[in-house]
Amino acid sequence: MATILPKLALSLSLFASLILSSYAQTCSNYAFSSNRVFRSCSDLPVLNSFLHYNYDSSGKLEIAYRHAGISSSRWVAWAINPTSTGMVGSQALVAYQQSDGSMRVFKSPITSYQTQMQEGDLSFDVSDLSATYANNEIIIFATLELSNNGTTLNQVWQEGPLSGNTPQMHATTGSNVQSMGTLNLLSGEAGTTAGGGSSKLRKRNIHGVLNTVSWGILMPMGAIIARYLKVFKSVDPAWFYLHASCQFAAYVVGVAGWATGLKLGSESPGIQYDAHRTIGIILFSLGTLQVFALLLRPKPDHKFRLYWNIYHHLVGYTVIILSVINIFKGFDILNPDKKWKHAYIGVIVALAVNAVILEAYTWFVVVKRKRSESAAKMPHGVNGENGSGINRHAARPQHA
Repeated sequence: MATILPKLALSLSLFASLILSSYAQTCSNYAFSSNRVFRSCSDLPVLNSFLHYNYDSSGKLEIAYRHAGISSSRWVAWAINPTSTGMVGSQALVAYQQSDGSMRVFKSPITSYQTQMQEGDLSFDVSDLSATYANNEIIIFATLELSNNGTTLNQVWQEGPLSGNTPQMHATTGSNVQSMGTLNLLSGEAGTTAGGGSSKLRKRNIHGVLNTVSWGILMPMGAIIARYLKVFKSVDPAWFYLHASCQFAAYVVGVAGWATGLKLGSESPGIQYDAHRTIGIILFSLGTLQVFALLLRPKPDHKFRLYWNIYHHLVGYTVIILSVINIFKGFDILNPDKKWKHAYIGVIVALAVNAVILEAYTWFVVVKRKRSESAAKMPHGVNGENGSGINRHAARPQHA
């Protein structure tokens, strides 16, 4: 027993060191099976990725991008962004294993966040493009001509799921939004973009939340308050102040969301979501008109009050409809987890159900009130044929 324990401890320590060394793998101790040799390499900080390369002063860059620990049902990509630090504008090399076992590798310029990664020419020449998949690792090989791109690169790397042989949208949280940085080809020094990518994603999320809460929730709530509370005389004029406060808060928050959208647009040259942008401008314009129209609101007995009401209701309901449409367009652009879209659908359904119930109840109240008022206005003697006859006879002049 005394001799077994030391041997067991030694075996466990050797096994543990083997496991730790396999997890602590770096690019410097990697040997390519094709006997290729790369003088420089960089351990990329996320997504279990590595970049090996040779660079000479003519601008020729030979690369081997390795993505370890990945299944055959996923795609990988490595890209250079000549104009900024994010995804849009990247010149990508994409690879994955097809359903028949063969490898597909191609060039893809990334022009929008909703890219389908179509094959196309890049802003620089690429040759010797190939890819391999073995031992749960995809490697992309290529030679790039970067004579006009300088010696410090903005690099982006990514991975995502496949549907058949078609790449699908990658995750938009965690490591997938941190997979970008810089690389100095001369010194080999790699850096991060100081949260540039995550900062832009944060702005997009803030833009979405502000507009969803303001135009998509507060605006419909304000309309419900105005339409149904004013029926009850006991809450007059409190309903008006609640309605005005709700709509004004929605407008202020909505303008903040609209301004965030403008900022995002200015930071993403060449990227435009035309329908989303156009509807947003229309909403801001109509919302501003509603605010100024409130200052010109005629008194209830004014001859123009009827026309003002028609205008106010028409513009208000138009804003609500366009808001809901644009929010769903925003969901398609941001492509967040489905739970957020489902949550907003739940809110809209709840507001719609409440509106239907209140519509039925307020009609009941209004009809009942009108019947009571009509009954109160009728003369007490006019209740039947006999009564009518008595009144008529009573009205006749008396003769001697």
